Amino acid sequence: MKSVEKIVDEKKLYQQRFEDTDMRNNMWKILCTNFFQKYIPEDCTIVEIAAGYCEFINNIKAKNKIAVDINEDVKMRASKEVQAFISLSTDLSKIENQSIDRIFISNFFEHISKSDIEKTLVECLRILKSDGKILILQPNIRFVRKDYWMFWDHITPIDDRALVECMNILGYKINLCIPRFLPYTTSSFLPVSMTLLKIYLRIPLLYKIFGGQAFIIASKS
Repeated sequence: MKSVEKIVDEKKLYQQRFEDTDMRNNMWKILCTNFFQKYIPEDCTIVEIAAGYCEFINNIKAKNKIAVDINEDVKMRASKEVQAFISLSTDLSKIENQSIDRIFISNFFEHISKSDIEKTLVECLRILKSDGKILILQPNIRFVRKDYWMFWDHITPIDDRALVECMNILGYKINLCIPRFLPYTTSSFLPVSMTLLKIYLRIPLLYKIFGGQAFIIASKS
């Protein structure tokens, strides 16, 4: 049977969804400085998988930075100190075994199949150093069930407990799991104000009220 060609153009989809790129970049700068950086040594080698517009990888501080995406635009969006690879997440063969200190994945697994999630996590295990860690930020369907399918390209529902179970089976040790961390979307009132975002990050109690995304850190077991 002949495969069906995609009608909805992904580039146009993301341009419509993330049209305020300055706001998003400012938001990620705060997230990196005020939260994520404490888990990422500045002398490490870090890879962002499905880097997209490169807001995270451009703003995080690290000795060596690599952005991986299937979209050629990642080369244009990555800053000059970031090495960009065009590759599927399930095939990171351009990256050597046990060469990476940190891996970051944000809002990606809902866009791929469970099989590809597993393959991606296996590839991440391969490239991580023995003391390396993977950081995952992921919409959590058990808290945003009503709105999870508001995005056309979501295909796989992700629950933090199921993801932890899968990672344990594959050979990860969970170091941290925050089931409710950031709000589900940037259209939430919290990220729109950079001052409110800074306050939000300092008050974990707010995570339990407004959080719709899980945050997981894991290492090799």
